[in-house]
Amino acid sequence: MRRFASPLVALLLTLTVFGTTAAPAFAATVQYRAEPATPQAIARMAVRDLVWKCGPAACVSSQGTSRPTTECAALARKVGELKSFTVAGQPLAPEELEKCNARAR
Repeated sequence: MRRFASPLVALLLTLTVFGTTAAPAFAATVQYRAEPATPQAIARMAVRDLVWKCGPAACVSSQGTSRPTTECAALARKVGELKSFTVAGQPLAPEELEKCNARAR
């Protein structure tokens, strides 16, 4: 077993290894993406069991425990009509998005 010159070098090496492996894991957790018809002023909001992060064009969240259509309808109730809602990069079918938007405020 090789010894490092100092505990600081060992710590930096450990942080580098874990830092590069954690970034792809975080990116993989974004499962839902919604485009509200009206830009959102709130950057973060909790809707049901999800935390949504919103920017000028879209809101994103990790996958929840409910069906995507349920999450879509809950978000539409909170923010209004949605132009699109995707799950892992796949858009909801037009009829599902229409049902989702029927729940909009």
